[in-house]
Amino acid sequence: MPKYSVIIPVYNRIDEVDDLLKSLSQQTFADFEVIIVEDGSSQPCDGVVKRYADSVDVKYFYKSNEGRSIARNYGMDRASGEYFIFFDSDCVIPPGYFEHLDKALGERPLDCFGGPDAAHDSFTPTQKAINHSMTSFLTTGGIRGGKISLEKFTPRTFNMGYSRKVYERIGGFREMFSEDIDMSTRIRNAGFSIGLIHDAPVYHKRRVDFRKFMRQVYVFGMSRITLYLLYPDSLKLVHWLPAVAVAGGMTLLLLGILVSPWFLLPLALYLLAIWVAALVSTHSVKIATLAVPASIIQLGGYGCGFLKAYTTKILLGRGRNIAEEIDMRRGK
Repeated sequence: MPKYSVIIPVYNRIDEVDDLLKSLSQQTFADFEVIIVEDGSSQPCDGVVKRYADSVDVKYFYKSNEGRSIARNYGMDRASGEYFIFFDSDCVIPPGYFEHLDKALGERPLDCFGGPDAAHDSFTPTQKAINHSMTSFLTTGGIRGGKISLEKFTPRTFNMGYSRKVYERIGGFREMFSEDIDMSTRIRNAGFSIGLIHDAPVYHKRRVDFRKFMRQVYVFGMSRITLYLLYPDSLKLVHWLPAVAVAGGMTLLLLGILVSPWFLLPLALYLLAIWVAALVSTHSVKIATLAVPASIIQLGGYGCGFLKAYTTKILLGRGRNIAEEIDMRRGK
């Protein structure tokens, strides 16, 4: 029986699965199985999976489309490992990932854990800029795995794992947006230990263009209010910052146009700080320059989604029955 079961939901991602399985075939620690759950794809990846059957202990399952959370639960029901590991299909895993993970858990046992994400050298400049925006302290407060963070670390399913004991007690993922944050919150509230393993990062491709990225972060902002309705204590100051940035940025922009250009100085200094931080981190003028609009999109998209959901669900009281909403998405 393998120690780790890697569970990956897939929906029309043939090329990504190829890259992911290739990286898993190159691991320096091999005591793991891989479970691919094809969630009703019109372009199945079973042919790709077969190519790695000799180098990876991989199992392939095809099911009707019900969403990524249901697909992960389907995979867990068929897993045999002591720990369940979750990657997104758009991840590439460094060769020493499982070696570092196993060593870290041996030194500090954890019920639930996660690692940071990074950009691989092969990623496009736009992907690298988006990755910087999603991991920089200046734009996220370090909450996605930074060494300095404004909030307790919350594992997310692009790089997350927990023990079978947790699954047997907590159950599976809910079919909802930000289902990984919901799961991590349920695990923490049940008294299980949660920790960040800095030495177990993944390379996360993320969205390949700014339009898709905008849509993604907008949904993230809206789902934060859903999480607040489920867990009233979960909404922290750091989650308000993008909304404050949107309101403050628009105010300064209007004042700069209507009153005095000096009101634009705080915005210019902040964007300059983002550019400098990205330049230091990536050593690329092009990526640093792209990181500026990526950061604006991230903060603006998240902030607008947050404000819309806060207005409709909190101020206007629409959509408050979140439990019923989740059950509807699960088809109950």
